[in-house]
Amino acid sequence: MAKSFAHIAERKAFEMTLDSIIKKSQTQDLSEVMLPLVDKVEKIMGDDWEASSYEMLRSLAKNPDSKWTHYTQRILREVDPHILKTFLLNAGFEAGFMGYKTSLKMKKKYGCNIPWIILMDPTTACNLHCTGCWAAEYGNKLNLSLDELDSVICQGKELGTYMYIYSGGEPLVRKDDIIRLCEKHDDCVFLAFTNATLIDEAFADEMLRVKNFVPAISVEGFEEDTDFRRGEGTFGKVMRAMEILRRKKLPFGVSCCYTSKNVETIGSEKYFDDMIAWGAKFAWFFTYMPVGVDAVPELLATAEQRKFMFERIRAFRKTKPLFTMDFWNDGEYVDGCIAGGRRYLHINANGDFEPCAFIHYSDSNLREKTLLEALQSPLFMAYRANQPFNRNLLRPCPVLDNPGRLTQMVESSGAKSTDLMHPEDVRALSDKCVPVAKRWAPVADELWRCSHDCGGCSGCGK
Repeated sequence: MAKSFAHIAERKAFEMTLDSIIKKSQTQDLSEVMLPLVDKVEKIMGDDWEASSYEMLRSLAKNPDSKWTHYTQRILREVDPHILKTFLLNAGFEAGFMGYKTSLKMKKKYGCNIPWIILMDPTTACNLHCTGCWAAEYGNKLNLSLDELDSVICQGKELGTYMYIYSGGEPLVRKDDIIRLCEKHDDCVFLAFTNATLIDEAFADEMLRVKNFVPAISVEGFEEDTDFRRGEGTFGKVMRAMEILRRKKLPFGVSCCYTSKNVETIGSEKYFDDMIAWGAKFAWFFTYMPVGVDAVPELLATAEQRKFMFERIRAFRKTKPLFTMDFWNDGEYVDGCIAGGRRYLHINANGDFEPCAFIHYSDSNLREKTLLEALQSPLFMAYRANQPFNRNLLRPCPVLDNPGRLTQMVESSGAKSTDLMHPEDVRALSDKCVPVAKRWAPVADELWRCSHDCGGCSGCGK
């Protein structure tokens, strides 16, 4: 879709504002250069954002002691300015502003969810054989072609989607194709969940050239934990990759899965401080999901452990110069579950449209349906009709937190398991989650009451 002259002109004006901010930030007080950016955002978004959002941004910009001021200073100091500008143009202007406006129109026009992010698996192939990972079983059997990946992106941009994340398998097995897509779609932001062992000097130089690719490196603890699961020497390879990225001023983040076995490590202050020292600019937190017939329910975090992560991430979020997101415990900030195309969806390496990377059921395939047709399919429309799945947004998930809700949607839509090796009945998946959901419910309800309907109990000392 060709962009209008007005769109091009507005992007150029935003780019000039960013150039000025990045240049002035070297010599001027940060608040003096950030306030004009907020003014520019307000001019672009207008009433699409609430007035309180602009007030909050201006308040943060004026506070030299805020965590966000320190974080911004860190970004300006540690990220290549050309990369930073491209990221802000693509993630901010294209995805956050213009893409968001387009998606609102498309939601109204087509009566379905429109995702802000599309997660795709280019391949099931992986260069590692991690304990408990399904990728080793699939090998390199399944792949999305370059043309199929490109088609999804083209279709997504028509609907207002400009953010794309790769998972797998190991997506960097397809690094040449990933770079080609970065080149063609230079108005998009691309991220990848990666083990980082394939990041070398040459690939880092390609990242510097295209400017719109950011890795999220999977690390689940320190050397002992990482090498135990991923193979001896893996942690060292990850550290070398991070050193290359850090030296070239390339932004990257960390992806963490917490389980009943590693939660104390993942939630420790040392781990947060080390992520920052490694050079990470963001950290995504996931909890273990018992997906697949060979899953280990014992690895599910207990209610107490999930509460621990809830409290630790929020505490460190106030003080550490690191952007964090906990995809289960942050449900209140995004109105519950974001899957089913509401904020994102997943396309596996077989081309199946799945509501979530952890929900391996589908009634649509990209070789048979367009992206829009998949979003209008019975399964995705069932998600739309049922979200949020719980009034307590700290219980957002239709399987882990609300067993039975996913079962209803899968069975009513006629969706099938997409696990080609060992198809799993949705009722079996749901049943595995019942005990942990029952234990989490009263804990989550108490946390919700404390933060949203505080009656002055002695629970938190307020």
